[in-house]
Amino acid sequence: MYILALFGNLLIILTVSSTHCPVISYVSCLTQMSLFIIFGCMDSMLLVVMAYDRFVAICHPLYYQVIMNPSCCCVLLLGCFLLSLVELLLHFVAVLNFSNCEDYVDISNFFCDPSELLKIACFDTVTSSIVRYCVGALYGLPSVSGIIFSYFKIVTSIMRSPSSSGKQKTFSTCGSHLSIVCLFYGTGLGVYFSSSLSHSPRSVAVASVMYTVVTPTLNPFIYSLRNKDIKTALRKILSSVF
Repeated sequence: MYILALFGNLLIILTVSSTHCPVISYVSCLTQMSLFIIFGCMDSMLLVVMAYDRFVAICHPLYYQVIMNPSCCCVLLLGCFLLSLVELLLHFVAVLNFSNCEDYVDISNFFCDPSELLKIACFDTVTSSIVRYCVGALYGLPSVSGIIFSYFKIVTSIMRSPSSSGKQKTFSTCGSHLSIVCLFYGTGLGVYFSSSLSHSPRSVAVASVMYTVVTPTLNPFIYSLRNKDIKTALRKILSSVF
């Protein structure tokens, strides 16, 4: 599935680059923004759920199967989806204001980024900044706070453990998730909050690539290659080939 996703995105990039037409319709732009917000927000929420999952597994291992049962996982997944729809609605209320503006507007990115659309919406800079920071704080602050709280409890629990090997194993397991969290939230929130201040479209586009392309690409390597069974199977495949 990841290989198909990579090749699919590569095909889209090659197709767009060969058309030499950097214009997108109003409806297409809103559609692209909607899909980006839904899946991007779900990705953000799932990182929080994964942090909670690690917190339960490490701090309450005996209750893990009871707490993280299939019904709870389905509720968490549904909650992520509903929160994504609410964020989309908030952006729609703000972004639809630019529908009556000029016929053509410039978007300083390679896709219809919500932060860029907020910047060109038909209201003053102060209102645009207020909307941006309110929506960003409403979703970014609780998510980051939840992850920080989960890992604070994890670290506190680990430090009380007398086993040094257990500490090393736990830090190694959590390190993969933390690396993705830092990369995703660092670049994502950075682009969202700084796009109204940045005067360098290239730097914004490069930062956008980090959380829209690099992070999903690294996911299978960071998570899967830390699994002993996958490592063993991969060694067998490579040894049989070479």
